[in-house]
Amino acid sequence: MNVTATEGIAMWSLVQHASLPVQLVMLLLLAASVLSWTMIFRKWFALKSAKLTADRFEAKFWSGANLNQMFSEQSRKETNASGMASIFVEGFREYKRLHQQANIQPMDILVGVQRAMRVGLSREIDYLETHLSFLATVGSTSPYVGLFGTVWGIMNSFRSLGMVQQATIAHVAPGIAEALIATAIGLFAAIPAVIAYNRYSNNVERLVTRYEIFMEEFASILQRQAFASRA
Repeated sequence: MNVTATEGIAMWSLVQHASLPVQLVMLLLLAASVLSWTMIFRKWFALKSAKLTADRFEAKFWSGANLNQMFSEQSRKETNASGMASIFVEGFREYKRLHQQANIQPMDILVGVQRAMRVGLSREIDYLETHLSFLATVGSTSPYVGLFGTVWGIMNSFRSLGMVQQATIAHVAPGIAEALIATAIGLFAAIPAVIAYNRYSNNVERLVTRYEIFMEEFASILQRQAFASRA
């Protein structure tokens, strides 16, 4: 048996013989780590998809496509508009509804369109930020949960010292070892969650900025159309 296998068996033996509170801490941290990694991969795919969708929509929108045709394509039931397309659909739907009213002023149309797009933007932000709070929670609390296991393991070591007349390293080693394992698992759960949270928060912020810029530009286009139609 090689050294690595022996160390692995020794590590598993320490976990098996750890006190119940420390085992529960380890189990909780491992579960949090598995869930956070699941959220990390799901969020990575979701944000990548949102960016690609925004790129494709912007390319088509600024290529001079007909707005009515784009609205029909994006608002069909079989087409689940998301991201920038969803904001476009909300804004243009409100524009068409208000534009049909005879006595409404162009600026009132613009206010209604902006309000509708802000509602759509809020929904998109809520979607983009899904699971980020969980990653933040895991990143901020896991070290403290691991610290609880550390304190408990060290406390067991001191208890062992009080039950013997001559203290040796053999009496305190198991408690110190389980304490350090709990600390390591806490850091293993926290570090990837913190890194992912910071990176994904930045990605969400950049996407939201793109959405807001599009909203302003689209509102300007609809404003010009509203004034031209009322001229």
